[in-house]
Amino acid sequence: MDTSEAPAPGGFASLTEQYKSLNPMQQVPAVEIDGITLSQSLAVIQYIEETRPGPRLLPADPKKRAQVRMISDVIASGIQPLQNLYVIQKMGAEKVPWAQQFITRGFQALEPILKQTAGRYCVGDEISMADICLVPQVYNAERFKVDVEQFPTINRLNQTLIEIEAFKVSHPSCQPDTPSDLRT
Repeated sequence: MDTSEAPAPGGFASLTEQYKSLNPMQQVPAVEIDGITLSQSLAVIQYIEETRPGPRLLPADPKKRAQVRMISDVIASGIQPLQNLYVIQKMGAEKVPWAQQFITRGFQALEPILKQTAGRYCVGDEISMADICLVPQVYNAERFKVDVEQFPTINRLNQTLIEIEAFKVSHPSCQPDTPSDLRT
């Protein structure tokens, strides 16, 4: 799967008419794969999990798999949508306090969950879908000046994950359409 042309989360390429033809919601991601177009991060990740060999993103153990899905849903459904580009644009001058409030609220809920489930990564010692969801959300938190250090488990997990090559190259700040002021 070639991701070299994929827009960054909330990226500006998602505002084009060409992209709208792929995803009428004009949100990222939208991925053309195996003759179909998929949108929504968790649907894309789970499709790849189910159709591609390689490291598993969902644990074999049903309890751990449920924990991965729960953490992923907390991030993808409970925290992240409130920082989507179209929401933030509607907030105008209030966008930073708005984002800070909802990221902090979400991280306050996520931190105790991760204290219970984390090993080296979000759930135990294997990278999972939850880790894939966590890193871009921490990037959003930092972008909106949320003090991530007040969430020691989230901070530790993120610091561990961003040292892994796959997370480095796929980091939101490294995507082709990331504005220059948000690049690292």
